Amino acid sequence: MKNQMEEPRKRFLALDTSTAVLGVAITENGELLHETNASGERNHSVHLLPIIEQALQATGTTSAMIGGVSVGLGPGSYTGTRIAVTAAKTLAWAWKVPVAGISSLQALAWGGLAAALGQPEGVEESPRSGTGPDWIIPLLDARRGQAYTALFVADGDRAPRRLEPDAIRLMEDWVQHLAGRLKEAAAEGVKPRVIWFVGETQLHGSEETTFLLRELGRVEAVPYELEGRWAGYLGEERLQAGSDDLHSLIPNYTQLSEAEANLRRSSEGSLNQ
Repeated sequence: MKNQMEEPRKRFLALDTSTAVLGVAITENGELLHETNASGERNHSVHLLPIIEQALQATGTTSAMIGGVSVGLGPGSYTGTRIAVTAAKTLAWAWKVPVAGISSLQALAWGGLAAALGQPEGVEESPRSGTGPDWIIPLLDARRGQAYTALFVADGDRAPRRLEPDAIRLMEDWVQHLAGRLKEAAAEGVKPRVIWFVGETQLHGSEETTFLLRELGRVEAVPYELEGRWAGYLGEERLQAGSDDLHSLIPNYTQLSEAEANLRRSSEGSLNQ
């Protein structure tokens, strides 16, 4: 009888600490109930749990109302990403609900596109514009001329569809690869209307860096910081489609950290002696 009286768990908690912004969101039926975006010096381990508690209190949400927890897996900050993943797995285990990982870059792309299209000046037509759906290229600086990035295509009001996987890439090589794809798209009649670089664009989205693409199509760079709501929308969609194994869910590092790489080289050297 008790189970029959229980309300269905309709609310979802989303966390992302892969960037300098700590994002927390609570959604229900695709609607945002609460969002916190805290910028700081990546001191996310100190602030994450209090912010989650504040979000639950602000929406009158109890653990019995949570139907699942989603978390941004990165790629991004090694330490930052681990914080949210560990918290999400712990809460999912304690609340006995499913957990699912989402791409932080896809959330960045979705939010960046929304921010770009919402600019007061709008998007003017250009002779270089195509007639196909917009491309979105999220950027997070990975130092040494590299960026965490991917390629997505706009899909109406839905989450952008993936065209290229999340990875750490040398920007020079990445722009050349994108230029090749753009030529192919133009030949097939699906050249994008606009190519949006979103995220940490000051360095990697400059006119100098993206010159090849600007010669071929309409390119716009929009500085943008990840907002929790987009991780929330992606997370709810992901949880309704299925979940990940609680114990095997890990961050998407895309490469070994410097410490891990040094440790592996040291171990290999010891074995070869």
